[in-house]
Amino acid sequence: MRPETAPERDALRRDKRTEMEHQSSKLPGGPPRRRTSFLRTLGPGLITGAADDDPSGIATYSQVGAQFGYTLCWTIPLSYPLLVVIQGISAGIGAVTGQGIAQNLRRHYPPWVMSFAVLLLLVANFINIGADLAAMGAALRLLVGGSQFLHAAAFGLLCAGLEIFVTYRRYVTILKWLTLSLFAYVAVVLAVNVPWAVALRGTLIPQFALDRDHAMALVALLGTTISPYLFFWQAGEEVEELHRRHLARLSTHPRTAGAELARIRTDTLFGMTFSHLIALFIIIATAATLNANGTMQIETSAQAAEALRPIAGEVTFAVFAAGIIGTGMLAVPVLAGSAAYAVAEMFRWPEGLDRRPREAKAFYATITAATLGSVVVSFTALDPIRALYWTAVINGILAVPLMAAMMMMASSPRVMGRLTAPKWMVAVGWLAVLIMALATIGFFVL
Repeated sequence: MRPETAPERDALRRDKRTEMEHQSSKLPGGPPRRRTSFLRTLGPGLITGAADDDPSGIATYSQVGAQFGYTLCWTIPLSYPLLVVIQGISAGIGAVTGQGIAQNLRRHYPPWVMSFAVLLLLVANFINIGADLAAMGAALRLLVGGSQFLHAAAFGLLCAGLEIFVTYRRYVTILKWLTLSLFAYVAVVLAVNVPWAVALRGTLIPQFALDRDHAMALVALLGTTISPYLFFWQAGEEVEELHRRHLARLSTHPRTAGAELARIRTDTLFGMTFSHLIALFIIIATAATLNANGTMQIETSAQAAEALRPIAGEVTFAVFAAGIIGTGMLAVPVLAGSAAYAVAEMFRWPEGLDRRPREAKAFYATITAATLGSVVVSFTALDPIRALYWTAVINGILAVPLMAAMMMMASSPRVMGRLTAPKWMVAVGWLAVLIMALATIGFFVL
């Protein structure tokens, strides 16, 4: 039997201390229950879902809407249940085991599996953060002028500073408020003329041509929607939530875990629903404006905003561009934070946004390096489409084996105790693995 490491001994002591607190509380097995508003139940799931619509994702959705109009809207309801289940699995692993994805990989699989996953995640996130910061800089330049590169550097400093120096409770509140920036794309749809009968038909009735362009678009949409960094982030944030509310990992009290698992389900379901509705609105908005007026090729989210100016007017253009900045402010910390969780778990460093910087120096140093180091990408002449291409390639290589490992962990009593994932979630999760595997193969074959 493998000896316990120092972090694992700390986790056990924390669980025992929490169990004693539970036993002395008014309700057996848990602290006194309080009435909690719906908004207070939202956290990791909402933030994760909103971060899925980052500037790079906006570029992908905009290109699909511009190139294909409404004909690929059906891919959004197709991917919705897959993402809900996969994110629910990742959140459950974090909450039930009290450990993030990387730490569970280290405990239950050969060391090379974790090293491979973390390395690919770092590379993909580094490129993705750089692309997002560049898009944010370009969007601000469109709105107020100035240097795109200086704007990108300023956004990088701001994102890193907030994540490091603002307390976890306050920072989560900031991220929740930033999710409102996604309503910019709802406003764009309401401001333009949409043939709703056509849009509804494209959403409910699959239309697909067996050619390279359609296949590549489908792969890009799936890769943008189901991204490995979201798995690491939401699992890590569920562990943070346990610490913040002084709860033991759920496997310690399986009989009283129902309320917490229900909160996770509600949070994840709401967050992924929000994410997919916004993605659908972006496709509809660009289909109704760019595609309808003959603009078929979009390379960046900022270019999509600029193309809207002569078609939909200054206000619509400004709202679209402002949405890019707001979603970037939300997504960049999630990308950097997921990398920091993975690296800290791999090297067994103290981790967590609820810790002060001096208590988790290496964790916060990783956030700083991932964010500010990626600013260099925005100063280079790197083609944004090429950057997103390589990010998609790396995410595709990582997503399938990582999702398979998560599904095996979620259904294993050795890992999850008595709180293994229900059979229907396991079935849908494996379906998601299969679809992502086929999409990844298609990405390389086409």
